[in-house]
Parts: sequence; structure tokens; C-alpha cells
Amino acid sequence: MRLHEYQAKEVFAEAGLPTPDAELAESTDEVLAAADSIGYPVAVKAQVHVGGRGKAGGIEIADSDDEVREAADSILGMDLKGYTVDRVLVEAAVDFVDELYVGVTMDRGEGKPVAMVSSEGGVNIEEVAEENPEAIAREHVDPAFGMHPYQARRAVYDAGVESDVASDVAGVLSTLYDLWADSDAEDTEVNPVMVTSDREVVCADAVMNIDDDALFRHPDLAEMEEAAAEDDLEAKANEYGFDYVRLEGNVGIIGNGAGLVMTTLDLVDYYGGAPANFLDIGGGAKAERVANALDMVFADENVDSVVFNIFGGITRGDEVAQGINDAIAQFDELPKPIVVRLAGTNAEEGMEILNTDALDVEETLEGAVQRAVEHAGGESQ
Repeated sequence: MRLHEYQAKEVFAEAGLPTPDAELAESTDEVLAAADSIGYPVAVKAQVHVGGRGKAGGIEIADSDDEVREAADSILGMDLKGYTVDRVLVEAAVDFVDELYVGVTMDRGEGKPVAMVSSEGGVNIEEVAEENPEAIAREHVDPAFGMHPYQARRAVYDAGVESDVASDVAGVLSTLYDLWADSDAEDTEVNPVMVTSDREVVCADAVMNIDDDALFRHPDLAEMEEAAAEDDLEAKANEYGFDYVRLEGNVGIIGNGAGLVMTTLDLVDYYGGAPANFLDIGGGAKAERVANALDMVFADENVDSVVFNIFGGITRGDEVAQGINDAIAQFDELPKPIVVRLAGTNAEEGMEILNTDALDVEETLEGAVQRAVEHAGGESQ
């Protein structure tokens, strides 16, 4: 479960982390009233579950009533990466001289939580990790003992944080770890932690994602789920009974099994593409279920191509292929190119009957992914 920024900041503030004064607003009048109460300048921030809000026009700084009205009219109701903005956080703007990244997540490769600090805050941390991994200090934590104070200090020191604010930043990191552990969180992070000219440390953002399977232990957090609105595609996935996660790429992915879908995501990334979603339609890929999956993927305006990764187990491959044929026959014209890889029981028979006039067929998963990445304008190897 993903918390909105305003929800995460409530949790962070209750834990003692320093956050700016802020109020939630759902109309231009409410934004004006909040700005007047807080005092200018203010930041008007879209509350949707996407990153890069600032670059997409979802965050504006306002110094007057006219500017805040213009920001509210621009942001409220806008489509931000497929999400409609129906509320904003009006927050005291921070006059900063430095931005840091501080966060805690699970390092699955190491099998341990990892605390991270970077002096390159305010930008996409994934980009920093890829382009300049040395800029991120990492400290693995033994969950049996929790984070020791010296570990927080070491991570801050290794990140090159200036000494006069190092203790406060270490405190932020320690609190984020405690929240991560106590709340069964998947991620807790602040990007950016801002350092003001008065050398105060302020948590100017907040990210907190909770393990769905642990929500029964946290009824206070579970109550926030209703306010954390789904986008239209996620609501449609619940209606169809699919396991679905929307991503930010342009290669749509459909598979029957979580492992197959995850493998396909990894290969799309490997061959230079960007996955648009995780979509597991489960066993028994009958026509209606396949058509529903295509309806979902085609509804994502970011998708430029679709790859099917289907394994025929108990369900025979020829039956799966017929289901795909029946599904695409329901469309007068396929809006996006489709590539199919079929393996398992009766796969050869299935490959023979697939409608190759309407879609591309590849014998291997690697070939299917490369073809889909090429259709989407990516770089295959």
C-alpha cells in the first residue's frame, strides 16, 4: 500500500521528523485559504502516486494570492502520468542551500534492509544509482538488532554530509529505519532532506510504502488506504481480478504467472526497453480473460507495444492460442503491435494456429521481448 505524501508526512511528523507546515486542499478556494494560513511563499504539490511530479508540472512555488490561484487552477484536475489530481498539499516553502537523499528499503540480494544516504538529493535516486553509484552511501542492517547509532553516523559520514548537520541527518535516518521496521514497510524515504541557510534539517518530501500482507497488524495505516486513491487502471485490474502494477515504461507485459511476468520485466529492461506494467492474468488464459488484459494494457496511453509471455501448463498451449485469437478478433483494429511467445504443453500446436496476420510470433522469450522493445522504439541488443 502506497501512502500519499501528505499521509506519509503525518506519520513522519508523529515520529518526530521535522516537516514543513502544510494543509491538504481540494479546491482553489481551499488552496488560497491554506496559503494565507501558512504564509508565503508556499509550495503547491499534487498528491498522486508518481515520481517526478515537479518535472511534470505537479509542483509549483507561489509567492502571492495570484500565483497560488494560478498554481491551483493548473494542478487541480490535471492528468499527471495517467493520474487525475484531485487534491494538493499546500506547504511552507523551504529556503534551502543543500538537498540530500535519505531512505531505507530491502536489499533482496543481500537479504537485509539497507539504509542509504546521498548528497545528491532532489533528483531521481534510481538515476543516481545508475549514473553515479559512489554518490550513495549504504549501510546494511541486521534486523535482529536494528540500526545502531554508529551505523547511521557512518552512512552520513560516508555520504559526505557536512559535519554541522550530520547529527540531525543521522537522526532522520535512524527514525526512518525504526518506521520501516515497526510498520512492516517496504520503503521509507525522504527526497529531498533540505538543509536551510540556518543549518536546519527539514523533511521536504515523504515516501512510505507498506507491505499489504502486514496491514492487519497496522489498522491505523490500513485506514489510510481508502484515501490513497487508485488510478482507473488499478481499479479495472481489481474488477477483472488481475495482479497488476502500473509502471512508467512503454512496453506492455502480459503473462500467466508472477514468475513469468517478472522474468519478462527483467528482459525488457535488459534489452533496452522500459516496462509499462506488471500484469499477471493467472492460469487458464481464456478469450474473455485475455481480452480483458488487452483492454487494460491498451487503455494505458504510455504503451507502444505489448508482449505476451504464456506458458501452457495444465492448460494446453493450443487452447491458450485459441483464446488469444478469439480475444484479438474482438478488436476491429489492434491499436498497438502484439508479440507472443508460447511455451509448454502443446506449444508447437499453439504457435501454428496463432493469427500471425494480426500479431507477431516468436519461438523464444528473448526474441519476443526484443521484437516488442523494437516496436516500442527501444534499443534491443
